[in-house]
Amino acid sequence: MSEPAAPHVQHDHSKLKAAVVVGALGVVFGDIGTSPIYTLQTIFNPADPHPVPISDSNILGVVSTIFWSVMIIVTLTYISLVMRVNNDGEGGIMALITLLRRWGSDHHRRSAVILAAFGIFGASLFFGDSMITPAISVLSAIEGLETVRSGLDDLVVPITAVIIVILFAFQRHGTAAVGRLFGPIMIAWFTVIGAAGVWGVIDEPRILEALSPTYAIGFISGHFHIAFFALAAIVLSVTGAEALYADMGHFGRKAITVGWLALVLPACTLSYLGQGALLLGDPGKLSSPFFLLVPDAARLPLVVLATAATVIAAQAVITGAYSVASQAGQLGYLPRLRIAHTSESTVGQIYVPWINWLLMVAVLVLVFAFRSSAALAYAYGMAVVGTITITTLLFLYFARVRWHAPKWLVIGGGGLLLAVDLLFVSANLTKLVHGAWLPLLIGLIAFTVMTTWQRGRQIVTAERDKAEGSLREFVDDMQTRTPALTRVPGTAIFLNRGKQTAPLALRANVTHNHVRHDHVIILSIETVPVPRLPDDQRIAVDDLGYAGDGMTHVSARYGYMETPDVPALLRTLEAEQTEGTISVDEASYFLSKIELTRGDSSTMAPWRKRLFIATSYITADAAEYFSLPRDRTVIMGSRIEV
Repeated sequence: MSEPAAPHVQHDHSKLKAAVVVGALGVVFGDIGTSPIYTLQTIFNPADPHPVPISDSNILGVVSTIFWSVMIIVTLTYISLVMRVNNDGEGGIMALITLLRRWGSDHHRRSAVILAAFGIFGASLFFGDSMITPAISVLSAIEGLETVRSGLDDLVVPITAVIIVILFAFQRHGTAAVGRLFGPIMIAWFTVIGAAGVWGVIDEPRILEALSPTYAIGFISGHFHIAFFALAAIVLSVTGAEALYADMGHFGRKAITVGWLALVLPACTLSYLGQGALLLGDPGKLSSPFFLLVPDAARLPLVVLATAATVIAAQAVITGAYSVASQAGQLGYLPRLRIAHTSESTVGQIYVPWINWLLMVAVLVLVFAFRSSAALAYAYGMAVVGTITITTLLFLYFARVRWHAPKWLVIGGGGLLLAVDLLFVSANLTKLVHGAWLPLLIGLIAFTVMTTWQRGRQIVTAERDKAEGSLREFVDDMQTRTPALTRVPGTAIFLNRGKQTAPLALRANVTHNHVRHDHVIILSIETVPVPRLPDDQRIAVDDLGYAGDGMTHVSARYGYMETPDVPALLRTLEAEQTEGTISVDEASYFLSKIELTRGDSSTMAPWRKRLFIATSYITADAAEYFSLPRDRTVIMGSRIEV
């Protein structure tokens, strides 16, 4: 009977892989898959400060440059190369940063620290991307109404604003239920835009010549004064490339590669070719070639489908912002933020309220300030190409140092990839006064906040170490006190930052109240630079040199993608590990709260001290973050000067 069972197992395995690919289509490709809506119309927009004249040679050159830019940046750089680097399966620029931090102990320390700083700036630019993507995506879809009926242009901004408010308001409910619809919707989306592209190509098959790289090379070399400025808009065709890497941990490299090569790349290529064919036949349809590619009767359904696709694209980048903020907090670059898990089955589905409402306000401001996708496109490219360039740079360092790739290959091949990225960066810098300053400003603000928090945290940690003193000496003193400390019934859990120093709350309890509990557990939680840890590597227990005295130190390690749950952790401990059974449901929890004040020391510039203290106010409540029961949690304060 074993032989007939094999095909059934194989069938289930194939079905599982297909489900993963469909899931990746619904989450990963939303951003890059909606780029055809606005890319070509932005390139040929007559209102552009550096417009590209509409002509047959320019149309062929632009479409060819788009195609080969996608092939070089997305297919070659990301799919074929960068996605081979992972941190225990996780991808994204934060994963690269954690790898760089892990390398800090070897002889490449200086280079790793400098590149990690670049990585933090790349992550900071992603926050700018998270603000711009929902605005430009939804705006570009709703602008399709103008092709359905004239006079609806005044409704574009209000409808966009309503959709964005609903989108962000819905975040707290999670996306588990809606997520199941994302894959089929995006499959329908790519099928429709591919079919529309084929329709256009059939009318004007000459556009297929644009697949030859000679047209891209000829456009750039023969019309460099035009092509250089056009690159600032051509980069819109690769927006969302970083999402392929960032979401690799959820779906795996293979599923993303299959989805890209089998459906997304062909569909997007056909859409660009179809729009180019439409413009070759009728340059007057420049206002919205994506929607004008389909017959009149199909435009309203296409607008509805485009709106759904752009909402999915916005959803993906919003979720990405939650993940980046959460990981940055775990790694010490941001305060600990309140995080809600919105799915019992999917760890990565989280909701960060503070980030959510900040993004919503920022997106609405962008919509009302720029009022069109074309105007916003000038700002969009800078955030994308900045992150792509930094990712490429970090990858080349990884390839040389960790893979020991030949220097000639890194300098030659890697240099060409980096040259392409830097060419796009240079082109986007020409749009600096037209909106490209915005993502740079957002990135600079986020970078300043993150580096200031990291530096301030180091200062506070050093001062706190002095105030807490040695844990080992403190335990020795407790054992030799005369008269002996009074022991009160019950279990006390003191949360501490490590094993070297004594918790402030425990020291205050002993010093001022002259008592200790019968059962004392000092719990230290460490975040390590890997996404997740197996349970057998989670806990280490130490009796602190006095077995049987009822005092135990427990070290718990979590990956940066995990959120600690202290009561759940304590329930996994066995009685012999903690010198007695822990009554988790009756234990008291003690936290040490630090009040920060600005001192006269020269540790940081005065403005950075003010920024650090202001940032500390958004720190999540520790009891909530660690899932402690509020009615049994005691908070004891202390003051530290920065």
